[in-house]
Amino acid sequence: MTLHTLCLAQDRDADALLSSDPFALLVGMLLDQQFPMERAFAGPYLIASRVGTPDRLDPAVIVTMDPGAFRALMTGPPAVHRYPGSMGERVQQLAGVVMETYGGDASAVWAEVGNGAELLARLEDLPGFGVQKSRIFVALLGKQLGVKPEGWQAAAGTYGERGSRRSVADVRNPKTLAEVRAFKQEAKAAARAASTG
Repeated sequence: MTLHTLCLAQDRDADALLSSDPFALLVGMLLDQQFPMERAFAGPYLIASRVGTPDRLDPAVIVTMDPGAFRALMTGPPAVHRYPGSMGERVQQLAGVVMETYGGDASAVWAEVGNGAELLARLEDLPGFGVQKSRIFVALLGKQLGVKPEGWQAAAGTYGERGSRRSVADVRNPKTLAEVRAFKQEAKAAARAASTG
């Protein structure tokens, strides 16, 4: 699936799963909200390990699990996410869409799309994927996975800019993770200054 091994979770096993399993990558992106990025992207491996298939996160298994049992799996310890209940529900919803709309193949979300706008629209239709998260995922696909339909950079917006350090799309190693984190902290500080000034 990838041009290289992703380095989003900063953990060898978790990153290997993200690099080989499209559904795991989608789940990692889903979990990347109000939670440290590397822990969010380690989440799919934690879930897969807990269901007994650490080398694959199967949407067919996730969607058929009892919601209470899945919530318990998400709660841990350790918790897969800061909000294990609501995020667990979204993970199961995402698995349902992948099964129903894409035949269980998460890579079909971005395979054979006509252009970047279509890719963005498909992502925005997924549970838990708003406009910003969808743009970041378009950038991740283009910058690191070689998925570059016509107009992908326009669809990604500023996240698609070459050499930027804005999001997970730009994280390739611990150094770039630190640069992305610094960019986000500066952006938050600027936003706070603007709201108080």
